[in-house]
Amino acid sequence: MSATTATRAEFCVIACAEAWRDNGEVLASPMGLIPSFGARLAKRTFSPDLLLTDGEALLVGLDGTVEGWLPYRRHLAMVAGGRRHVMMGASQIDRFGNQNISCIGAWEQPARQLLGVRGAPANTLNNPVSYWVPRHSPRVFVERVDMVSGVGHDRAREAGVTRFHRLPRVVSDLGVFDFGGPEHSMRLVSVHPGVTVEEVRAATGFELAVADEVPCTREPSAEELRLIREVVDPRGLREREVRG
Repeated sequence: MSATTATRAEFCVIACAEAWRDNGEVLASPMGLIPSFGARLAKRTFSPDLLLTDGEALLVGLDGTVEGWLPYRRHLAMVAGGRRHVMMGASQIDRFGNQNISCIGAWEQPARQLLGVRGAPANTLNNPVSYWVPRHSPRVFVERVDMVSGVGHDRAREAGVTRFHRLPRVVSDLGVFDFGGPEHSMRLVSVHPGVTVEEVRAATGFELAVADEVPCTREPSAEELRLIREVVDPRGLREREVRG
């Protein structure tokens, strides 16, 4: 099996997995299919110390075996102590990483009600938060979010709460981004195979910083592909979320 046969969805899985590289023993909290597959792949390969949950109150192993109890109070303690790395979605995200999952349109009378801010403010101010966007478009990557749920670099700086604020990575179906641009703005660091820098810029609603060299996203190895296809996601659900 050759890594060159990997699909766009499988490149997205490996890009999400890389968010947890070298994290050590922290709680991985992936939200969504592709991030979940990425976290499980990371634990099976280069980040074996990651802690996974059943989505409720139990720590589980790779085979689903219960390894411990994680009641809500302990979960909150891990959040407040920075021992958690969550990968959230974003209905909107701007150049500084402000994320919106609450509403579209003016807060006083929104055109669409979404999830609400949920735990996004506390997440972004206390532990690392990465983002996954399955459909990269100017409607998602916007100049200004309609409401701030997750706190971006500019607002954290203005509020003086940067000590534990960290946004390591954004992964979309087009590429991978960090916040290494001017004043911690979003920067394109890799594109998935078949995607050009110009296509990413055209699909982004703000002026996007671009790294000096923009390689293709890391290819999954043959063993990583085997794990994705046979162990992590044997039903092929990843291909329904990302079509390439």
